[in-house]
Amino acid sequence: MEPAQPADRVPAEPTPTDGPGPTANEPAPVLADPPAPPPAVDARRSERSPKDMAISLLVLLVPIALLLAFYRGFLGGDQANTVDPAPAVEQAQAANAFPVSQPVDLGSDWSTVNARYQAVEGGATLRIGYVTPEGRGAQLVQSNVAAERLLPAELTDQAQPQGQVDLAGRMWQRYTARSNEQALVLLEPGRTVIVVGDARDNELRQLAGSLR
Repeated sequence: MEPAQPADRVPAEPTPTDGPGPTANEPAPVLADPPAPPPAVDARRSERSPKDMAISLLVLLVPIALLLAFYRGFLGGDQANTVDPAPAVEQAQAANAFPVSQPVDLGSDWSTVNARYQAVEGGATLRIGYVTPEGRGAQLVQSNVAAERLLPAELTDQAQPQGQVDLAGRMWQRYTARSNEQALVLLEPGRTVIVVGDARDNELRQLAGSLR
């Protein structure tokens, strides 16, 4: 009697996996490193002290101050652009529309910045503008336009006389003008003279009194 033969074994089926595993010739996958945390901020550097800010501001201001000093001291940055009033005065004298007065001994610290003679409706006008020694503005107006038209045009409709003042033997009228200006007015037959500007009263008087 022959011994019983063992039953044929059925090979086991492979267990399913999530994916093919690495073969013997393939290296295992390497996991990526986690992202590095952001560098810590030094609180001492993020907050500038008032002293540091003041030093930074000073560094900016010093060159600006030096440039301004050079501009004013060497290039004459504060000096007004002056003009020669002689051509306008000569034109007014040649027209012979009214007597023309000019400042005498006014001083070299007065600067003439504009001068113009022109025919206007109802007559002619000579204007000469000045910068005073204090750096303010003054204008000399001479015209044969009727005073009732000239004064409102030059001093505004609200201009009012404020009393008289004797300057170099001539009786001038003090007038109000625009909000920051005042005026001196000389009324003569055939001519009106106005000295007006934001200059101080003593400088306006000096200009008016110098006219000859």
